[in-house]
Amino acid sequence: MDKIIVEGGRPLKGEVKIAGSKNAALPILISSLLTAGMNVYTNVPDLKDIQSIKLLLSTLGAGIETDGGTVRINAGGLCIHEAPYDLVRKMRASILVLGPLLARLKKARVSLPGGCSIGARPINLHLKGLSRMGASIELKHGYVEATTDGLKGSEIYLDIPTVTGTENLMMAATLAEGVTKIRNAACEPEVVALADALNQMGARIQGVGGTTIAIEGVSSLHPVSLRIIPDRIEAGTFMVAAALTRGDVKILNCEPDHLEAAIHKLRLTGLGVKIKGNSVRVQGQNSIASVDIKTLPYPGFPTDMQAQFMVLMSVADGLSMISETIFENRFIHVSELKRMGADIIVSGNTAMVKGVPNLSGAPVMATDLRASASLILAGLVAHGQTTVSRVYHLDRGYEMMEKKFAQLGAAIKRVDP
Repeated sequence: MDKIIVEGGRPLKGEVKIAGSKNAALPILISSLLTAGMNVYTNVPDLKDIQSIKLLLSTLGAGIETDGGTVRINAGGLCIHEAPYDLVRKMRASILVLGPLLARLKKARVSLPGGCSIGARPINLHLKGLSRMGASIELKHGYVEATTDGLKGSEIYLDIPTVTGTENLMMAATLAEGVTKIRNAACEPEVVALADALNQMGARIQGVGGTTIAIEGVSSLHPVSLRIIPDRIEAGTFMVAAALTRGDVKILNCEPDHLEAAIHKLRLTGLGVKIKGNSVRVQGQNSIASVDIKTLPYPGFPTDMQAQFMVLMSVADGLSMISETIFENRFIHVSELKRMGADIIVSGNTAMVKGVPNLSGAPVMATDLRASASLILAGLVAHGQTTVSRVYHLDRGYEMMEKKFAQLGAAIKRVDP
């Protein structure tokens, strides 16, 4: 099992290009199930999660061709309605095939999903919404079994603004009869990107980016060619890395508007952030001011940046409070940061972080995707050597992270024990 070894203490300098967004690519690739024809997607990141979803789509009967960052998917031969446990268990986003399969084949059997161990993340809101649209749903032997005589437009209220729930229901509604309204919908850029892709396919979706989305069903959709948006979490991770190492990094191919909350908090730490078009230049400072954060649904501070920001606060001046309101188990990286000398006390969903002069390199173990990134960031600023184990989590969401950091001057390498 691969490990990543980091020798800390080197400021990062140079330019880094951000890859396509994993969280946008996954639902967009899945949306190809709604069409019969060749869809072409560019700027698709080369990640374990992307490989997993391509394998799942292929298992369902879709034809898939990959050429670098270009993926072609033809679901004209879609004929299988079951997404098996062995594939779905690897990644929570696999549940997104439920809506398209129901809409296209009128039946679906999808294993309950897996993914990172950061919280329960139940799919009950997906199922309630599909039931409102006329689906008959049962849970049997770890599978969701759903059938319909034809989905019907409906009024759906989400108790919480779930991203995957909004995406699943939105895809199902594109081929439903009548108008579906999703209230308290998620507003994330990835949801907007999916809606844009669906509208290019011929869907009629309005209000996306707001809390109420209206979808007027159509009889069929057609294939599209489109480019996946940049990954805002990867961009934010490199911003924090520049701040930690007191570096000077220009981040290319990003969407600064998607990171307004994170950029605002980083500026409050004293970080120099200059935005020009689709690039951001980040200049670290000798002193890092402590800042409180509270994770919230978009456009609030993203939960996927909480672990990285905690590392920054671990070496800031003073005391900061970090509140996690999205996932109940998203402080499991704290114990590993404390092994490196961080002063962190967790009480419920709040972490009190007291900055220390230095972190110390240590052997640590990744527990989830963003925790993996946070431990590598800690290694970049720590004195001595840090060895991060179980980096397969990292490969689910970051494309060649260690190579990108090495190009910026970090002493970092991947090893196969």
